[in-house]
Amino acid sequence: MAKHAKQDGPAQHGGSTRPSVAAKAHPTKRKVSRQKHEKSKPVEQGFAEQRTAGQRPVAQASAEPKKKRSRVPLVVLAVVLVAALVGGGAYAYTYYKSISDNLHEGVTQDLEAALVKTDMANEPFYMLLMGTDGSTERDDDEDFGGSYRSDSMILTRVDPVKKKVTLLSVHRDTLVNLGDHTDKINTAYTEGGPALAVRAVSKLAGVNISHYAEVNFDAFRELVDALGGVEVDVPVDLKDPDSSYVIKAGPQVLNGSDALIMCRVRADFADVSTDPDLIRAANQRIVLSAIAKQVLASDVATIANTVRVGSEYITTDLNLNDIIGLAQLLKGLDPDTDIYTAMIPTTSEMIDGGWYEHVNEAEMKEMVRRMDAGYPPTEDGLVDGATGIPLATAGNGVVNGGIKQCTITVANGTSRDNLGEKAAKQLNDAGYVNTSVETARDTFDYPETLVIYDNAVSAKQAQLIVDALGQGKAMQNDGEYLFENDFLLVIGDDWKDQ
Repeated sequence: MAKHAKQDGPAQHGGSTRPSVAAKAHPTKRKVSRQKHEKSKPVEQGFAEQRTAGQRPVAQASAEPKKKRSRVPLVVLAVVLVAALVGGGAYAYTYYKSISDNLHEGVTQDLEAALVKTDMANEPFYMLLMGTDGSTERDDDEDFGGSYRSDSMILTRVDPVKKKVTLLSVHRDTLVNLGDHTDKINTAYTEGGPALAVRAVSKLAGVNISHYAEVNFDAFRELVDALGGVEVDVPVDLKDPDSSYVIKAGPQVLNGSDALIMCRVRADFADVSTDPDLIRAANQRIVLSAIAKQVLASDVATIANTVRVGSEYITTDLNLNDIIGLAQLLKGLDPDTDIYTAMIPTTSEMIDGGWYEHVNEAEMKEMVRRMDAGYPPTEDGLVDGATGIPLATAGNGVVNGGIKQCTITVANGTSRDNLGEKAAKQLNDAGYVNTSVETARDTFDYPETLVIYDNAVSAKQAQLIVDALGQGKAMQNDGEYLFENDFLLVIGDDWKDQ
């Protein structure tokens, strides 16, 4: 059996020519102190990890102006777009005036001028989903000076005819031209509000953006709780950056606070990835899929209440008629097969002590070309080798629980019959569907059950397999074991039938 040569570790970022980064602030009607912008402490403890030797530190996001309570991981916005799928009708219109006023609070003429009109009922269109890191707690904290950061940006393509949605994340540290100077794309919101953010993303991707929506921390918690929680297969253990609380890996129902932790955390990935923001953006898309599924399974009253709650925290140019009409058009959308996801590829470079991301132009243009044609941004799905988290999905169902898409060879190392088949069935029942039973055995005297992996970054995945079996030990290959799949399960004499 030939040894399978794998490179499962995180992608390495190469350097590039250092661009010119001007210090001049872009003029805007939103007055934010530049000094405050540079020194504002992170919203939550744990956002900024200490730099370690040879490791890319987690970049600090820019502070941004306070806006209608604040905003957050934008995965929530898709909930609102889908929320009226089943609800709609008279119940929603009972609240039409108040809901519409809430949704449009903060929409300016400058923003409306930046958006390109389309026939959203009959043709695909692009929408910018943006979240900032504010919350009611931050509103009461004077240390932030009324400014917040655009924590997430997703360029979204909606095809109401074919019932497809594509989510393309934009790295917040992406270096772009903002008119008269160059800076990170997440400063666009600080310097020019939503209008400049729309124009910056539109220019970056080379597409017209027709609609905009913005959400916040409070919205996320409230909406998930209004739905009664969401069912998510958490890929790895996740530690709350504000406490010692840990969300254990595995299928479970997350409440609003726990879902928010999953969307925020990145410190857990600093030791296995050169860019934890990439992993965090992928986690946000996992939660988005779970929320969409929950909304589609909810009754009319629950969905109507979700729309009402969401309007308190979401700003969008869409009115209630638009949302309900679009939702009806998208009815029947399956998140596993009809939502495509990816992130614009970038290469990191340190400039004046800070990390910046340079867009890989050729790859990005190919992604956008595929999106425009109605295809997934990537031809195939992509799963992070260290965590098993899906970094890109191509409509193949690998959205939630991508860690279980790894391949496992099962070998019976005992003289007892059919243990390989029993172990494979147990793994299948736990969600590990890519298993194969090795029939050729060179020895029958393995004393203990082992889950063997080649690359050190796969240690966490191996332990999760052990946990799924309820027995065995994870062990890195010392060169003695030959296998072609991602992992080798060797059943030992200590194996106990479950």
